[in-house]
Amino acid sequence: MGKTNNFFSQCAHPQGRMGRLMLLFMNHGHASLTNWGLSFANIRDGMTMLDIGCGGGATLKRLLKRSRNGKAFGIDISEESVAKAREVNRSLLDKQVFVQQGSANKLPYQNGQFDLVTAVETVYFWPDLPNCLQEVRRVLKPGGQFVIMVEVLDSDSKWTDIVKGMTAYPPEQLMKMLDDAGFVNTAVHRKKPSYAAILGVNP
Repeated sequence: MGKTNNFFSQCAHPQGRMGRLMLLFMNHGHASLTNWGLSFANIRDGMTMLDIGCGGGATLKRLLKRSRNGKAFGIDISEESVAKAREVNRSLLDKQVFVQQGSANKLPYQNGQFDLVTAVETVYFWPDLPNCLQEVRRVLKPGGQFVIMVEVLDSDSKWTDIVKGMTAYPPEQLMKMLDDAGFVNTAVHRKKPSYAAILGVNP
């Protein structure tokens, strides 16, 4: 069980060899959830998009497949994640893909920069989530969309015992937090057995 705990602890901040394995796991393991969740976003050509907690960079590729001539920015707290995301997107790096290290609670972007912000299996680890949601609103254009994609967890989930620094948020709680942060047109979509997409629009 110890090795299992160590592996899944890499979810929050991938580091070293085990962290690189986790990033490979994320890129493949999150594909179905991400493709399903993005179907609820109104993605158009030429959009400027941000993936917070970009992990191994696969979501950046998926965003650009849906937005011809778009730009995809990625940010992650882990140096290992940033390196992997840059490698995965190297053909478009610094042209249409821009990846840097940083935290969700202080996004290094201009006000109103993005049409779409995504967060795939990452809000569990954001410090001071209400403040992070205000940061998302700050960097979104008026009418910009925010899409959170998670595998459904109850607040007493066993994963919070396995993964250090993880907080479980049921989808309806996340929607209420979006409401409280000032997002409008919020909604929760579910797909059995365990997917959820939580959406909000910056007014």
